[in-house]
Amino acid sequence: MLTDPELVFKALADPARLRIVEFLRRPEAECCSAADRVCACDIEAALGLAQATISHHMKRLQEAGLVHAEKRGRWMHYRLNRDAFAQIADWLAEFSRDADGLRTKGAPRRTRAEAA
Repeated sequence: MLTDPELVFKALADPARLRIVEFLRRPEAECCSAADRVCACDIEAALGLAQATISHHMKRLQEAGLVHAEKRGRWMHYRLNRDAFAQIADWLAEFSRDADGLRTKGAPRRTRAEAA
């Protein structure tokens, strides 16, 4: 279930946080990142933001449920919460359907059987 749409949209409304999410989606990590998570130092280097700025933005993304964080030694590692993004997409898709659950003009096709 989508936690709080208001928190999600506030988090994604900030251009720096949007850049961070884009980077986490397809990271070009160099320092101490792993395949499934990115070190804060790589986010700093890639986006040219200070450590304090990264920490602030990552806290907001975590509060919105969009990012998972894990401390490993001295470093914080982050990864997208892909399930949260899927829930957001599902929630938004509901706005493109009419009362019967069928798509409205321009929305992706969905049959009555799928709507049930």
